[in-house]
Amino acid sequence: MYWRSLMLENNLRVVRLDIDAICRKVGRKSSDVVLVGVTKYSDVTVVNEAVALGLKNIAENRVQSAKEKFVQLSVPSVTKHLIGHLQSNKVKEAVELFDLIQSVDSLSLLDEINKRAGAIAKVQEILLQVDIAKEEQKFGLPEGEVKAFCDHAQGLKNISLRGLMTMAPLTEDQALIRSVFRRAHEIFDELRVYSGNIQMKHLSMGMSGDYALAIEEGSTMVRIGSLIFRD
Repeated sequence: MYWRSLMLENNLRVVRLDIDAICRKVGRKSSDVVLVGVTKYSDVTVVNEAVALGLKNIAENRVQSAKEKFVQLSVPSVTKHLIGHLQSNKVKEAVELFDLIQSVDSLSLLDEINKRAGAIAKVQEILLQVDIAKEEQKFGLPEGEVKAFCDHAQGLKNISLRGLMTMAPLTEDQALIRSVFRRAHEIFDELRVYSGNIQMKHLSMGMSGDYALAIEEGSTMVRIGSLIFRD
């Protein structure tokens, strides 16, 4: 237990130092990048240790896993993210559990979230997941449908659209990964014309293997799992 805590503390320190170094390299402030710890493979004891070490944002891929873990959190006020694909029959629980749903990728899902949030008098913060890589196995709204999605979201009183999320392609080609992140940032900037319940604050892109490229291309939120929670 003691050695695991030391390893976790060291992993967090290394990731934070690296984020700071990347930001300085490109003239950004590290405080502009939110570190989200992806806890899907970690038990709640480890998650609580990470939170005690200052991790303020945690993410789960599945609603059921979150339901089992979140009731055991020692600091319930930690910000909770859903980053996995959300099915419509899980929306009610997701709205009850998560502060930010990052994986909204259809108008029907958007409407269901708005309905379920309204039922508990909540304004649900969401990110629009955009499919830029165009890989068959990935979820996300096509680029060409983003504006219609935002126009629709403006009429929903229990939705707060806070930005975009995207995933890089599964490739070793860094130029291709960078191009996906760059395009996401362009779309993010284009959507700044919206106001009201649409505020482009978060650009969630970058995971353990590619977060350096993501930060260089403007990411404001990185989703890190294995680099933090590895043994």
